[in-house]
Amino acid sequence: MTTATTETTETTEPAGSGDGARRRRSGPGGGRAAEGSPASELVDQLLGQVKAEGLQLLGEDGVIAGLTKSILERALDEELTEHLGYERGDPAGRGSGNSRNGTTPKTVLTEVGAVELEVPRDRNSTFEPTIVPKGATRLKGFDENVVALYAQGMSTRDIRKTLKRFYGVDVSPDLVSRVTDGVLDELREWQSRPLDAVYPILYIDALVIKVRTQGSVVNRPAYVAVGVDVDGRKHVLGVWLGDGGEGAKFWLTVLTELAQRGLADVLFVCCDGLKGLPDAIETVWPKASVQTCVVHLIRASLRYCSWKDRKRITAALRPIYTAVSVEAAVDAMDLFELEHGDRYPGIVKVWRDAWERFPPFLARLSR
Repeated sequence: MTTATTETTETTEPAGSGDGARRRRSGPGGGRAAEGSPASELVDQLLGQVKAEGLQLLGEDGVIAGLTKSILERALDEELTEHLGYERGDPAGRGSGNSRNGTTPKTVLTEVGAVELEVPRDRNSTFEPTIVPKGATRLKGFDENVVALYAQGMSTRDIRKTLKRFYGVDVSPDLVSRVTDGVLDELREWQSRPLDAVYPILYIDALVIKVRTQGSVVNRPAYVAVGVDVDGRKHVLGVWLGDGGEGAKFWLTVLTELAQRGLADVLFVCCDGLKGLPDAIETVWPKASVQTCVVHLIRASLRYCSWKDRKRITAALRPIYTAVSVEAAVDAMDLFELEHGDRYPGIVKVWRDAWERFPPFLARLSR
């Protein structure tokens, strides 16, 4: 095996030439093919041909589409060679029981537009290409673009218009539906997959996102559950779209579903201070410790703090949630109230009201 080494070169033009001294770098990290490399020579050749012959670079009849066609057909031919076990024209193929049998025309949708291919065949019809599989009318990148447009809330009609504008192809509504429905099937399979029996830590929260429904965009809560497994790795256990504002009743259905998927027990459930949520958690996992999220506590505290004091207040709160024990956290809380309670009684109330659900993990750590 040979290893190609590309040196980084730097040239400095004399002062006064052009706009002044300019430096040009080329090399692996320069964002372009190194001069003299095969890729650079190919680009120069293509651009020279485009300029000399007045060819079109992009589009259905452009040079890029033609290059894509040539590469795919060459790759398909190499796949068939590997399948047959002998090169084209090789006498070793005589009497092998299988041989090349012409080509079949096929149109595939790619990221550069529609490409007309000549797919090679074998006489026994046993050749199954992997680059452009049988029955496939579009390559993976094209599907990803359709899904990306769908995720932005575009309708089927809008997606078809966008693909027509960018790729010059007129896809059918059925094609768009098949692509998006395939993603939905994968999503449903992921949403119902079995879970581990135990996750030491479970984070739950609701995010407000914009959703297109019935022709309009509305705000909807997306309920998210993230579990930390026994090896310390985080896993998104599921995402559920709610109808109205965040509610403990909906969370109860979410947690019950997690239990039905195999999650038998959780040590800590970290959540915000939503009323009724601790009861919902303990209904599903009676032995779980409900931990109020420190980030939510800090965020709620800063609502009562002036902008100029935010840095000082956040620094004063830090000893509370970084304490090594419950007793140390209590002392830090008392000190904060003594120093800042008169000016910011609302912050003190936020922490005092949540105190029952704040230090559970400190209690377990100090055991």
